[in-house]
Amino acid sequence: MDGYIKRCPECGSINLFYNKEKGEIICKDCGLVIDDKVIDLGKEWRDFDDDSVSRRRTGAPMSYSKYDQGLGTAIGSAADLSRLKGDSKNKFIRLRRWQKRITTAIERNLKLALAELKRITSFLNLPESVQEEASRIYRLAVQRGLVRGRSMESVVTGALYAACRAHEVPRTLEELSEASGIDKKEIGRTYRFITRELNIRIMPSNPRDYLSRFASSLKLSPETQTKALELLAKAQEKELTSGRGPTGIAAAALYVAALLNGEKRTQREVADVAGVTEVTIRNRYKELLRELGLEEDVKKIKGKRRKRQSYQDEE
Repeated sequence: MDGYIKRCPECGSINLFYNKEKGEIICKDCGLVIDDKVIDLGKEWRDFDDDSVSRRRTGAPMSYSKYDQGLGTAIGSAADLSRLKGDSKNKFIRLRRWQKRITTAIERNLKLALAELKRITSFLNLPESVQEEASRIYRLAVQRGLVRGRSMESVVTGALYAACRAHEVPRTLEELSEASGIDKKEIGRTYRFITRELNIRIMPSNPRDYLSRFASSLKLSPETQTKALELLAKAQEKELTSGRGPTGIAAAALYVAALLNGEKRTQREVADVAGVTEVTIRNRYKELLRELGLEEDVKKIKGKRRKRQSYQDEE
């Protein structure tokens, strides 16, 4: 009743009574029924669970990650079975068995596919929001018949990659391929097919999204990561990122930043973390040095490193 009627309009009394069962507000002094259609804005309660009565009625929320969206009803429990005997017990067992059977092909497909999706999501440590979005996309693909003629695993992984891109949770095709066992080219083809057929518009990945993960894997300092962000900002101003893979340009920016900050990392190490080839790192690296005017700075750093190495060899 807080925030509702505070005073009786008939006698001006503030001695009011709220009857929750009838939804009425009554003045205790003059007996006036001030309102008889009060809406209870509190939570839904009441749920019968075995012998106890728990004060919950709403149940679990709907979820696309469950084949029945969490709306299925289980018939009884093991405790109920222990109390039955004879024909009643056999009938109860048959009902539970039939209730667990999945009748349609779509439901059978969803039950297997969503279990595989949950496994890959757990392996990649992805948030629940990404799993929900991937489940929704896969459910739409099944309803449109897009799974026919393709492996269930490839469509699941393609939907998951689309969900990662939509929620700006950076994961490379290499990582998804490792988690699912599907070739990354097949994942890419399926992803493009799904997004085209379902008319899902996804913005291109930003190289900045990959920097923190790559820097953490390479054990680079925060200063190097900040320097890489500055390099990427300058590269975007000069439109060096257009038409290039975001992982490759992000890895190259980290490689240049590590050189400038004196943290030695090989191109092979950076390429392995980013899931690209050394050739890609080398090409993007040369482009950044040339377009951002960093060639002289890198030459000086490499010259100092060679001199230091020669001194150590002489000692």
